[in-house]
Amino acid sequence: MPLQIGDKISLAIDDIAFGGEGVGRVRSDDGDLVVFVPFVLAGETVEAEITEVKKNFARAKLLRVEKPSPERVEAPCVYFGKCGGCQYQHIAYGEQLRIKQKQIADLFERVGKIPREVVAPVIPCPSPYGYRNRIMVRSQWNKPEQKLNIGFVRCDCGLVEDIERCLIAEPSLNEQLQQVHAHPPPKGGIKVVLRVQPENWELPPDSFFQNNFFLLPGLVDTVRNFLRAGGAKHLADLYCGVGFFGIELSDSVETFIGVEYDRRAIHAAEQNALSRKITNGRFISARVEDVLPGLQGKISVENSAVLLDPPRKGCGREILNLLRETRPRQVIYVSCHPATMARDLNILCAESVFELLHVQPLDMFPQTQHVECVADLRAGKRS
Repeated sequence: MPLQIGDKISLAIDDIAFGGEGVGRVRSDDGDLVVFVPFVLAGETVEAEITEVKKNFARAKLLRVEKPSPERVEAPCVYFGKCGGCQYQHIAYGEQLRIKQKQIADLFERVGKIPREVVAPVIPCPSPYGYRNRIMVRSQWNKPEQKLNIGFVRCDCGLVEDIERCLIAEPSLNEQLQQVHAHPPPKGGIKVVLRVQPENWELPPDSFFQNNFFLLPGLVDTVRNFLRAGGAKHLADLYCGVGFFGIELSDSVETFIGVEYDRRAIHAAEQNALSRKITNGRFISARVEDVLPGLQGKISVENSAVLLDPPRKGCGREILNLLRETRPRQVIYVSCHPATMARDLNILCAESVFELLHVQPLDMFPQTQHVECVADLRAGKRS
């Protein structure tokens, strides 16, 4: 009989897919049907209830772990499994790192046709809990209980789970969260951003900054090591935000230029450079697509590196094509979304225009499905 919503099944988990769900298979006369289940581990046998059935796959919720993995641990957060923020609190931290490395290698091999050997082991976070310096909580009216819920969207629906304390947030954010509970928004549907201001950095309210101060030095070291190994004398820091990477890497190049569309972020970048007496760089407020073609006339392409730190959606095809045309000495790509990164790397490396030497993952988001990656690409030989 085909699976139906509400069916309860015993399922052997074979793998953890990119995104954090476990993968099991139900065998039938028509072939195997993949079933995705959250909060499980490879090697476990679980009881699950089917919640969704499609032509080629199904989804289920975990009811009971029949045979646990030795890597399973007790999640310390009382909201885990309801709040949608974390996917991996039930997994020992070392195993989380191994799972993420395998997921990235699998993804790059499948999407980007990239040999898995270029993906290094994941650099761990010194603080697997209490690391997030920015969270966004939502408010939603809870009609049955006649109260305002303040917290995060649940993993199983669009409702907001009321949260008193988030274990992956820095302690000062939980103090701010208590203040939001004490002085709640006037109604539901309002988002509240809580943030720890980075020390000695000017940062406009809506500007981006890395959300993990604990592993931030490791991220900078990774990018710096790639940059110095490439030997470029000039750096173009695209999507530069408040100038973080350009300023931090200024001692590794003769000159740098930062490009960012947000004028307030550019003003902050200029102030951040000024306060540090950084004089070998400048910042431009413009779309990357508009500036990139003209950079070739301003800097020596064969002696230049381009640093990409785009939004989660990745780079536009126009930008990737411009990079393929200008062919700088080195491209360093920083991304928190391995899927879009793999897609973009595949485009850059087509016809050997660029060669991918290394991908270094860093666990900027412990207990979650997310991971930061830094890729080192070098210009191929011109035919």
